[in-house]
Amino acid sequence: MTQQNVIVSGGGTGGHIFPAIAIADALKAKRPGVSISFVGASDRMEMQRVPAAGYPITGLWISGIQRRLTVKNLLFPFKLISSLWKAHRIVRKKKPAVVIGTGGFASGPLLYAASRLGIPTVIQEQNSFPGITNKLLAKRASVICVAFEGLERWFPKDKIVLTGNPIRSGLLADNISKASACKHFGLRPDKPVLFVTGGSLGAASINRATRDWLSENKTNVQLIWQTGGQHADEFVAPHQGKDGVWVNAFIDDMDLAYAAADVVVARAGASTLSELCALGKATILIPSPWVAEDHQRKNAASLVERGAAVVVDETELETFTSEVNTLFTDDEKRVALARNAKSLGKPNATQTIVEHILPFLDR
Repeated sequence: MTQQNVIVSGGGTGGHIFPAIAIADALKAKRPGVSISFVGASDRMEMQRVPAAGYPITGLWISGIQRRLTVKNLLFPFKLISSLWKAHRIVRKKKPAVVIGTGGFASGPLLYAASRLGIPTVIQEQNSFPGITNKLLAKRASVICVAFEGLERWFPKDKIVLTGNPIRSGLLADNISKASACKHFGLRPDKPVLFVTGGSLGAASINRATRDWLSENKTNVQLIWQTGGQHADEFVAPHQGKDGVWVNAFIDDMDLAYAAADVVVARAGASTLSELCALGKATILIPSPWVAEDHQRKNAASLVERGAAVVVDETELETFTSEVNTLFTDDEKRVALARNAKSLGKPNATQTIVEHILPFLDR
């Protein structure tokens, strides 16, 4: 039997890379004989993360368009032509049974080239408001796997499948008790826990708001605080060793942090929201205003509309302390947020997506 090939593209940020790797892993588990390779942007983080996950990757000379006039914008047409040409060569050489795109700069040229050559393409759209690349690719796609309802405004309705976003499998372990998780962080299991994270790089505004809350905190609420690498020097040392506080630049055991937490404060990236919903966590979301097309604010709004999260805008962080304290004093509200989030969760999203990819391998 001829070797079947699958090409996956997703990158630029962890929100595109980790779903792509999760899909590849689940597909490999279902079909061990399939050869899976990746295509990414040559100067982005996928060039390190994907090989570390065990998959080969080819880089394209591609980047996004800046919001202001820059030299990079002048180079964009040349990068696009170069990437389309190279993507076309990759697809012709590999002859994949299907090409999968989870977003990022490189997925556009790759999926466009594949569709032009008659190769089935699958789009995995993580956000409640799709980016311009996926909007343009949608008419050519074979299947569009989405995480939010209402995307028929931008995608052909007959191609949409509501699957949810892939979730890191390690987060879904149901054998971690709050007591054991709290013990891991040196916290008391009989007291409530707030978990704050601004992502791996961190968010200065969230860190400052957390510092201010902590300085005013007269309650028995404990804190797990991931400051991110960029802000560790400013926030970690002054708070390490304080009673009821665990603080560090990074958290390696996110499953334990979630298990310990009664309330989570986080950005509103699509993957983060999928994790919080699957785990059923009461959450305060602080959308990043810096992401393309204001995706995070729109993602957060979709949860707020369903009573599944509270949003504090980046420009209104003076309300952060009161919002946190409200969730710990209003048990009914906290429980309702967690319940509503859980109702939106799709913990089997990765497997569902793979089930929609397998038919292209079975032709």
